[in-house]
Amino acid sequence: MLLREATPPGVFTWFFRSSTVAAGVTRSLTAPASASDIEQRLATEHYIADRALAISLFLALKLRRPLFLEGEAGVGKTALATAIAGALDAELIRLQCYEGLDIGHAVYEWDYARQLLELRILEATGELDRAGAHRELYSDAFLIKRPLLQAIDPARRRPAVLLIDEIDRADEEFEGYLLELLAEFQVTIPEFGTIRATQPPLVILTSNRTREVHDALKRRCLYQWIAYPTYDKELAIITARVPDAPARLAAQVTAAVQELRREPLYKVPGVSETLDWLAALTALGRETLDVDGVEHTLGVVLKAKDDIDAVRGERLAAILQRARA
Repeated sequence: MLLREATPPGVFTWFFRSSTVAAGVTRSLTAPASASDIEQRLATEHYIADRALAISLFLALKLRRPLFLEGEAGVGKTALATAIAGALDAELIRLQCYEGLDIGHAVYEWDYARQLLELRILEATGELDRAGAHRELYSDAFLIKRPLLQAIDPARRRPAVLLIDEIDRADEEFEGYLLELLAEFQVTIPEFGTIRATQPPLVILTSNRTREVHDALKRRCLYQWIAYPTYDKELAIITARVPDAPARLAAQVTAAVQELRREPLYKVPGVSETLDWLAALTALGRETLDVDGVEHTLGVVLKAKDDIDAVRGERLAAILQRARA
């Protein structure tokens, strides 16, 4: 049943009484028993999390606080949201940020075509009055829900993980709009009222640090930096994600990527590039890492021409020699 909560004049908060939701029971997003439990659940989704990250996730779920993840591109920030959604049997709702992102694409917009058709019907039937038309046209039936509103929809029966990906690519004005959502799990629509989640989603924001995100947004979140993994952790990750790869090849590829990260590159390869490189070499039937195989697949792991040119030759031979050692 859709109910309206009393609030100051002109503002209404809509919510659902979960016991009256038809055709199913609303499930809450509950925190696992411990951080260790989260580590184990993520492992079943082939995501290897360190202790600090597992604790941050546990606290985000327990305290119902958004989690802000920062780190270089390719270290597994987006993959974490996908993995935790699978581990918690929740729906993943993703908002990919970009410059110029506005409320109409991120939160909601009105279905103007249907509103116009409804207005003509009201005029034809003679049932048109200003107050009644406003209530009819600005109702839930004409509201198009975008990712942020979908995640806090009071009618939601399945728990959600809301991924706000690469928030640093959005404009600062959009950050300001997010403050209400992150603090109260609600959004205010001028023509409609305030919509508040009855079952708050787990909110994960990611940033590649292309620009500094405002402190007001960070204060509403728990914070976790994700660094490039150590050799042992990266080897565990790619072994879990590419199980068909030869063990020796996996070890050598991991070592080679670790060596490449020590080079003064324009675009340092992330874990996603390690996975792609190992998968490519495995598809080519390689058992070990050699100069010929690397020369033909270097564009899989390095994504800038200057970087490829810089490591070729004696430099690449030295990297391979250290990796094979």
